[in-house]
Amino acid sequence: MHIIDITSAANPRLKLAKSLHQRRNRRKYQQILLEGERLIADSLSAGISPALFFFTPEAQARYPALLTQVDQMGAPLLRVPDHLFAQIADTVTPQGVLAVSPIPQVPPGDKGLALVLDGVRDPGNLGAILRTAAAADVDQVIILPGVTDPWSPKALRAGMGAHFRIAIRQAASAGEAQTWLDGYAVYFADAHAAQLYTHPDWSAPSALILGGETERARIIDLWPDVQPIAIPMARGVESLNVAVAGGVILYEAVRQRRKE
Repeated sequence: MHIIDITSAANPRLKLAKSLHQRRNRRKYQQILLEGERLIADSLSAGISPALFFFTPEAQARYPALLTQVDQMGAPLLRVPDHLFAQIADTVTPQGVLAVSPIPQVPPGDKGLALVLDGVRDPGNLGAILRTAAAADVDQVIILPGVTDPWSPKALRAGMGAHFRIAIRQAASAGEAQTWLDGYAVYFADAHAAQLYTHPDWSAPSALILGGETERARIIDLWPDVQPIAIPMARGVESLNVAVAGGVILYEAVRQRRKE
């Protein structure tokens, strides 16, 4: 096992890792930061080979099996002191392991269930939605302009490995997304809708749009054939968290499809 020690903040590999905290650089290099033993292990199990692997001396002793696995995949092993690792870490109390990896390229599935995200701006919500979508066997998640970056460190952590198991496609416009969903019935989670989320036939090719209340009018305007659907709520509650609402509706689709 060949280990390279990095001792300077001016090291080009360290500077590359630091640059990936910015969305434009993730897009430019098509690389992301994976921080923490579990997230890195999930990426390795999905066959994603890191381009770079950083670790602290303490982490070297704590995660010997992970280092061995990364070494076998051919990634450079870069040992850094704690003060330099803190410059590339995104968490408050880092575990001391971080990988620079290519953005996963998962092809869409063929079961006829898609999710469209519009106006989701919180990376924690986005990661939770992706995790639920993967568990519900969604074919693809389409990200519209204005949605927070699905490849940010926080979204990746919240997804807990979902990013490596589901197709994530970023559309340039609603029009492009519509071409990907030709032949699909399209539904929009809308607290004001008259139709309940249990009424549609989710066994047919279907797409669900999730967005914030402020996107309601625009979504209805951009998607002329969209059907608003609502989740019934009691005790004067007006709306649910977008990730919660998505989970409720997607698992109705799962329920109907399992009856087929």
